[in-house]
Amino acid sequence: MRTMGVEEELLLIDRSTGVPVPVADRLLARAKTTGASDDGAVVGEMHREMLEVITRPHTSLADLGAQVLDNRARAAVLAAEFGARAAPLAASPLPAVPHPTDSPRYHRMMDRYGSMARRSMTCGLHVHVAIDSAAEGVAVLDRIRTWTPILIALSANSPFHDGVDTGHASFRSVSWNQWPSSGPVERFGSPARYRAITEAMVATGALLDSGMLYLDARLSQNHPTVEVRVADVPLDPGVTVTIAGLIRALVDTAARDWAAGRPAQDTPAQVIRLANWRAALEGLEGELVDPTTGTPAPARDVVLMLLAHVLPALTANGDDQLVERGLAELFAVGTGAARQRGVYKATGDLAHVALSAAVTSADARTGRRPMSSMPVRVDPARVSRARS
Repeated sequence: MRTMGVEEELLLIDRSTGVPVPVADRLLARAKTTGASDDGAVVGEMHREMLEVITRPHTSLADLGAQVLDNRARAAVLAAEFGARAAPLAASPLPAVPHPTDSPRYHRMMDRYGSMARRSMTCGLHVHVAIDSAAEGVAVLDRIRTWTPILIALSANSPFHDGVDTGHASFRSVSWNQWPSSGPVERFGSPARYRAITEAMVATGALLDSGMLYLDARLSQNHPTVEVRVADVPLDPGVTVTIAGLIRALVDTAARDWAAGRPAQDTPAQVIRLANWRAALEGLEGELVDPTTGTPAPARDVVLMLLAHVLPALTANGDDQLVERGLAELFAVGTGAARQRGVYKATGDLAHVALSAAVTSADARTGRRPMSSMPVRVDPARVSRARS
């Protein structure tokens, strides 16, 4: 089986007020003295209110999930030493002024991109899946691009920003797409074309370097992987695991279709951008864009289309039951965005929203929140439609 790994960005918030606090530098220094970052699991981000935790590559989805829990627990322990909590919030519900990390590259970004960079404090989930070659990787990118907007809806966890309800389920997606290279692209067709397009993007001078190729999905520069970057950091670590399983199955399915000579769907990038926008706006509460027709359909139906599309790969990997259970729970209890709004409706307090996110993440490690038994049913007609 292909290996997979995830990177989760977490927000460091004051343990009493829920306001983001710039303690990452001290936290990382402490991590070095304790050995907590020896395997690269805890690293800094663009602002000192943020932290990134990284898993090792895994073939077992259950093992990946265990390390996701371990990473969040490690971050929580480190944050507590500095009066903070490590919260899986894709955007801060409360107003905050970020403090840039002290590095030459980040200072260049602040100077070059002004207020956008200085105010950009959002937390995402990046999933890496192994590929055999650049040719396979590009073939995968060309074939998963119509499906990735659904991952935005599944992970949506940023309804509040700067003290207000934004009206979006994933405001992080809206904010992130201010960066010049973010979003979907047209089909590449070959590694040579991928190189030509990405080199041309860097050559415009709009980007500092190739590290700023913030595409929805790209070939990793440091690992033999495809890196999918569209998701919010989920509130629940179980959603992280579910999304990782779906992405590995998408990669497997795309590679299989490429090997069989089935062409990639020729959906314009602008249509995918609009599908992203709709997923960011509505999450699982309304409609998403059907990736096969480009027209609206109920979110649940579109998610089940994705499940049908990748079900053979999920089953081959032994991930089908875990992923189906994860999707069932999402349908039962709602996305992080829906749950944040539920807390706010009950309390009227955005500080409580922020602090509840950190507590929910910690409780997940103990298993105190019960799993839903709601079944996910796959319509055979959708299976046939998705594979045709």
